[in-house]
Amino acid sequence: MPLNPLQLRGREAVPSLHLSSKRLGPASAVVVAAGLSVNAVLTELDIGWNEIGDEGATVIAEALRGNGVLTSLDVGSNGLTEEAALGIVRVERQRNMLTSLGLHNCGIGPTGAAEIAEYVSGSRVLTTLSLWRNKIGVEGAKAIAEAL
Repeated sequence: MPLNPLQLRGREAVPSLHLSSKRLGPASAVVVAAGLSVNAVLTELDIGWNEIGDEGATVIAEALRGNGVLTSLDVGSNGLTEEAALGIVRVERQRNMLTSLGLHNCGIGPTGAAEIAEYVSGSRVLTTLSLWRNKIGVEGAKAIAEAL
């Protein structure tokens, strides 16, 4: 499905955009982020299972800063490092609008899990958090469970 630039800019109502497994790379993430930063309609973005890498995650995180409507984001299985995944978490801690966040298979370890636990404990809206295929360990899992 080709992306319609009018839809990305919010001129045509598109409440959800599912781009998982489309072999998108960092350059495509830049395009999606540009639309996300100005879109006032999109509430759900699934960009998981692509190859956006840390560069793509960074631009998505920056776009979140200016977005006041997105409530569901999946960036899992994109070859992210823990630091890139936590960049999204850090922006969302300030924004506090996501009800669902997919960070599966993002290289998150126990230290990252502790930071995610802080985010979870402070979020008033998060109801779904996907962390499967990370290496958070027992301590990381306990920290997140205690934050719930």
